[in-house]
Amino acid sequence: MRKSVAILLVMLLASPILFAAGGKEAAKPAYPQKPIQVVVPAGAGGDTDINCRLLAKFLEKELGQSVVTVNVGGAGGTLGTRKVKDAAPDGYTALFFHPGMLLNKVLGLADYSFQEFEVAALAVLDETNIFAANAKAPYNNMAELAKILKEKPKSISFATEVGSFTHLHVLAFQDAAGVEFNIVDVGGAAAKTAALKGGQIDVIGTQYGLVKDYIKNGDFKAIGVLSDKRNPAFPDVPTFKELGYNIAFTKFFFYSFPKGTPKEIIDRFSAAVKKVVENPEYQKAAFDALYVTATYMGPKETFDFLTQQEALYKKYLSGIQLKK
Repeated sequence: MRKSVAILLVMLLASPILFAAGGKEAAKPAYPQKPIQVVVPAGAGGDTDINCRLLAKFLEKELGQSVVTVNVGGAGGTLGTRKVKDAAPDGYTALFFHPGMLLNKVLGLADYSFQEFEVAALAVLDETNIFAANAKAPYNNMAELAKILKEKPKSISFATEVGSFTHLHVLAFQDAAGVEFNIVDVGGAAAKTAALKGGQIDVIGTQYGLVKDYIKNGDFKAIGVLSDKRNPAFPDVPTFKELGYNIAFTKFFFYSFPKGTPKEIIDRFSAAVKKVVENPEYQKAAFDALYVTATYMGPKETFDFLTQQEALYKKYLSGIQLKK
């Protein structure tokens, strides 16, 4: 009798575990079970940081956990990307970055690129890349600026961060126009804006949304946009193409995780990003903040897109010497 009761108790205690997983093993707890850290390889206040924090607000609702933005700037973004690359592949450390990761590899500033990560999703496209100058500068567009540089090479300073997307922009313009800036590495987006505002730099490459207030109040002026056509949000700014320079670039922002992160985690996170990007409330907030376009690509589509972009950068930069 006692033996039978003991056996019955053991079976009752074991049954929740057995039935939870079809009689084989306990079901794994749903991801995520704790806050997720998203590393931004740039300082606070730039477009990468702003986009990441805005997405995080909406992702928290979809994932049911806090999504914490961690800024790790420096070395053209390589400090932040390496931090994620070396993190545990458990789904709780993610990377939010842009073409800088691809450019660091192409320019020889890093020995790895997106292939060494598990790509999760692309969330944002940005076609508001501009060159901005002090409002009192003696040039109002890139053609007028190029004329000055041809007469006096390196007489105009340009702020960038070596290996960044704006570094590609200035190299591309120099090649297309046959001119040479005095290129100065000042750091990320916030540092570039501060340098222009303080008069230490003549021209910066940036996103229109980051400096729209300075343009509106008369401190800065946009002298060209690197897109195929004029942007309806600021229609008075000419494209580089219409000024005679056949260059245009689209910035993009994507999520990735350390290599080896389980597929079910990547899929869960990517599905949450898709819901956010398709949310009209988020779409409006993103456009209002930076004039960016909410755009979703899943893991494979993002990987293929990044592969194409990296090939384009390699092809373009193969004939351009890196000058620091």
